[in-house]
Amino acid sequence: MKRIAVAALLLSAVVARADAVDALREFARDAKTGRAAFTQVVTSPDGVKKKTSSGSFEFARPNRFRFVYAKPFEQLILGDGQKVWLYDADLQQASVRPMDKALGATPAALLAGGALDKDFELRALPAAQGLEWVQATPREKDDAANMQSLKVGFKGKTLAAIELVDGFGQRSLLSFSALVTNIAQPPETFSFVPPKGVEVLTQ
Repeated sequence: MKRIAVAALLLSAVVARADAVDALREFARDAKTGRAAFTQVVTSPDGVKKKTSSGSFEFARPNRFRFVYAKPFEQLILGDGQKVWLYDADLQQASVRPMDKALGATPAALLAGGALDKDFELRALPAAQGLEWVQATPREKDDAANMQSLKVGFKGKTLAAIELVDGFGQRSLLSFSALVTNIAQPPETFSFVPPKGVEVLTQ
């Protein structure tokens, strides 16, 4: 009887982990647009220093996204499908790069990209922090070399978090809340025109 119970527990764990991969694939397939609030915690490699920021995130497939950091500093990261803009309001400076050179193995590529399984190899991970996790490994070797890990966390079928550890061991955890998908979004949501007087750097 005890063996049956243990086997049942193992089976349920395997099913839960497989469901997390399925949840990410369903999200990439079915969520054409979306909006959420986020909190980002960046932790130094030694785990001592932490920096917290918050804001909102919107996306429309393929390759259009908008991260608006409201606290502690105003910053915008926007992809319009062709280019990626980074705008720092305090510095009055904006930089712009072609989409194919900027997206790479980023959270934006996972959330708003158009080819999940083509760009990433997906593997289920054990549950942690109350979430089911998926390891997303970039198929491009250059992208994989710049990071240690990229994980996506789901609570049931709902996107809850993304965790990125870069090549230097710095950890970034984005936690999402109030997520809504397949909403109407005006075209200007993913358009950026540098304000007058802002220095623009082309990379």
